Amino acid sequence: GYSYEELSEVSPDHRFIAYTMYDKDKDSFTLMIRDLVTGTLCDKPRADRVSNISWAMDGKALVYIVTNEDRRPYRLFCSIIGSNKDDILMLEEPDENIYLNIRHTKDFRFITLNVFSDTHSKVYLIRASDPLSRMTLVWEGESQVHCIVEHHHGHLYLFTDAAREGVCVNSHYLMQCDVESPGPKSWKNVFLEEPGIILEDVDFCNTHMVLILRQGRKLRLCSVNLPLPENIQVPAHLSDFHPLDLPLPDHVCQILSGPNYDYYSSTMRFTISSPVMPDAVVDYNLLNGKWQIVQQQNMLHERTKVLYGNAFASSAGKLSSDGADLSSEDLGDCDWNELSEYYACEYYDVPSKDGVLVPLTLVYSRKHKQEGNPGLLHGHGAYGEILDKRWRSELKSLLDRGWVIAYADVRGGGGYGKEWHWDGARTKKMNSIYDFVSCGEFLLEKGIIQENKLAGWGYSAGGLLVASAINTRPDLFRAAVLKVPFLDVCNTLLHPILPLTAIDYEEFGFPVDHEEFLSIKKYSPYDNIQKDVPYPAVFVTSSFNTRFGVWEAAKWVAKVRELTQYDPERPVILNLTTDVVEESKYLETKELATETAFLIKMVNNT
Repeated sequence: GYSYEELSEVSPDHRFIAYTMYDKDKDSFTLMIRDLVTGTLCDKPRADRVSNISWAMDGKALVYIVTNEDRRPYRLFCSIIGSNKDDILMLEEPDENIYLNIRHTKDFRFITLNVFSDTHSKVYLIRASDPLSRMTLVWEGESQVHCIVEHHHGHLYLFTDAAREGVCVNSHYLMQCDVESPGPKSWKNVFLEEPGIILEDVDFCNTHMVLILRQGRKLRLCSVNLPLPENIQVPAHLSDFHPLDLPLPDHVCQILSGPNYDYYSSTMRFTISSPVMPDAVVDYNLLNGKWQIVQQQNMLHERTKVLYGNAFASSAGKLSSDGADLSSEDLGDCDWNELSEYYACEYYDVPSKDGVLVPLTLVYSRKHKQEGNPGLLHGHGAYGEILDKRWRSELKSLLDRGWVIAYADVRGGGGYGKEWHWDGARTKKMNSIYDFVSCGEFLLEKGIIQENKLAGWGYSAGGLLVASAINTRPDLFRAAVLKVPFLDVCNTLLHPILPLTAIDYEEFGFPVDHEEFLSIKKYSPYDNIQKDVPYPAVFVTSSFNTRFGVWEAAKWVAKVRELTQYDPERPVILNLTTDVVEESKYLETKELATETAFLIKMVNNT
């Protein structure tokens, strides 16, 4: 057996750990606290359906949020560790449209309470030293915005994408106010807006803030000293703060901030991702800019025991005896453990149906690339989420067989601002599908992929994208893999058997509105299957334990088999499981191997 843990937080004094464990019988997560000194479980709290936890009073109290049966976070509790008294209900939101969320600032001095609905968003500040004291409203704005509040030496910092003075913005920005006089009108911008530069994320420690910036396809990681100089009036240009650019490899597609629990350490950890480099967990010393790869998957060269990219092996010997001294002069000239010697990464801008240029990324083996190779086109295009273009070891099998792996950053996805997202959502969802089809056509027209050897791949909402593209141009694809896809959009939004959130309706549309109903009907994969037309071979996976009902995949497969032209060389296969595949490494590997074998058999047999 195994246990599935979702949340875990160690108390500031390292005496306790609070965590939630999945209870299969209740289909919810149960909160527990373990004493790390004695190893025993505390008698309380033992709450079910817990969605957020945060420590207070230096580890003597725990604040947590409980969801209702529809999984809406609606109650805020405070539990005093070691007390026999019942947990204190701090707040309850009866309104079905209001959701609660908490997090502590990195210095553990405050807890922020986010209250958001389909009409507004608010952030309250709770003093961690006295969580039962009055909450302070520090910010409020429109609905569906992202906002995180941090504290540093008497100043609050707000990272958000909310409208500025009623004017919508295209990306996140950073604001600052005094902690002694907080309020919705007390904030002022830290940086002046610079055209073409998107602030993707920010992280804090006691001595620095680290910014993740995007300019077109290029990512940048830089640190700024804290506290900010008093002689510089904000807002100011980023260059006025003399940022230190931290080293990055070529072709970076994603930078994720690590846990960085130690607020008082000047070393911060990030995960650096690239289409031609396995994810590298990197420690940066913000005082001098030196860095060290602390963990990275090594890859074996084709059918040998020789490792690709031996930079990590050579630099590993340079680590100090305790493995933590990043100030050593020997660590200033490390090499990135890339695979770009073996695999190439190329970028294109593909004109869509309406002339908008869609970013397309290609990865292929330098040794096996030829004209007219088979190819696999990935897409997602929903929720403003960045398409996963990281190196994935399961794709190596295809790359070493000469396949070209392509990634289409269609509208509706993330990485290029909010306008890019909303230009592929709701009534504009067809833009995502046209973008994906245009990228497929580009690959064939340029001879990058041989005609009748193009396959599509989509996960969840990406399955909707690929299935809709197949409906639009079934002759374009030879095969497709749809993983737990969202296929029956119209019926699911009209009759939500499984809980849907306001974000789902904001993304795909409100079918009760006539105009949006017609828009949904136009792109919904289940409602647009072409009759008596040959379809590509399709491998559909779903589970009885998935967010999208298993009936969606079953209905779509049945209708495709019924309406389209039958071809035994192009089967439509439905693969159902009763387990959550992501919870088992064995099941995950088995499913990936089956998908790869399906693609090779369907495409290479043409």
